[in-house]
Amino acid sequence: MIEIPMNHTLQEQSTSYSEAFEFCVLKSRRNIQELADRPGSWSHTIDGCYDAAEEDFFCIGNWTSSFHAGMALLAFRNTHDEFFLQQALRLESLYARKVREERMNTMHDLGFLYSLYSVALHRLTGDARHRETGMHAAEALAGRFHPKGKFIQAWGRMDEHDPNFLGLAIIDCMMNLPLLYWASEESGDPKFREIAIQHADMTLARFVREDDSVFHAFRFDAASGEPLRGENFCGYAVDSHWARGTAWAIYGFGLSYQHTRDERYLQTAKRLAEKFVANLDEEQIPVWDFRLPVDGVKIRDASAAAIAVCGIQQLEKNGAADARLLAAKSRMLDRLCSDAYLNQDPGLHGIVRNAQAGSAQGQAINAYTSFGDYFFMEALDFELHKPPSFW
Repeated sequence: MIEIPMNHTLQEQSTSYSEAFEFCVLKSRRNIQELADRPGSWSHTIDGCYDAAEEDFFCIGNWTSSFHAGMALLAFRNTHDEFFLQQALRLESLYARKVREERMNTMHDLGFLYSLYSVALHRLTGDARHRETGMHAAEALAGRFHPKGKFIQAWGRMDEHDPNFLGLAIIDCMMNLPLLYWASEESGDPKFREIAIQHADMTLARFVREDDSVFHAFRFDAASGEPLRGENFCGYAVDSHWARGTAWAIYGFGLSYQHTRDERYLQTAKRLAEKFVANLDEEQIPVWDFRLPVDGVKIRDASAAAIAVCGIQQLEKNGAADARLLAAKSRMLDRLCSDAYLNQDPGLHGIVRNAQAGSAQGQAINAYTSFGDYFFMEALDFELHKPPSFW
């Protein structure tokens, strides 16, 4: 574990947003080429080298490849350098195969994978091939919907009946819904939008507690769809308050508002953001779970901060971020640009150090994370350029 000293302000340098963004572009140039050379999941790493894990691109657990592809496409959009586009396109056949030939070997994170790859490529190039692959991904995600429970099953193959996965939804899925909203907008078929709305409504009813903390997971009866209980796989405990889970929910509800204009989603995102900010200490980067016991290992989670910044930016787009939230957004992003979190070693894949990854249920390790890197770059892009969203 790395404990970040609290007397950091005089000793540490901070990088400007423009310099940090340029460094993300530099890192992405190397990373996207190496990912295309050796496709895999490239999820998280302790030492900053994402390619060390031997997880195949087609592994059911791969939900993270597109964070690197997405960074390359952010770089392409801002630099117009065809290198980034061409390297990303080297992965095109793999993404197409994953939702056609390997469809059952996928999970609910098709949204993370395909919003930041096929949808982003379609938005950038207009190429119908990317639209077609994105639509296949949306069909696969819609196929995970449980109509009685009104939720999208998180994990496991849909042609198997593993009791660990049956009836299980997790908070992260709020970030997968934009793929379904996009599919309805593109195709004119309302089923995708209806599934997304039903899942968002279920999440609002079952995951968000009265005090605006959130469950990581919720279990339903697999046959009847009846709600059973909250569960936990990534936070400290069932009744704790996992920081990154709240960040997913802030951004996810904000995006559901963007696509539906349902005021409930916007107000929920704002309340959750206010709860998140209220739990920050002077370090500005949250501990990985806001309800750790006194003797709990207080690992910081820079990825949760980066995602929360993007969530507050989404509120800002819709005029729902007040002065306190905007100030907190700036403090978090400024801190992420400091030496304690921004690693500018060009020899490493990783960018944002001191994030959290799970090592076992209720436990955490300090790591670089692909998602932390991506959302850090997206947050900088918004502050500098105010671009249209890939989501």
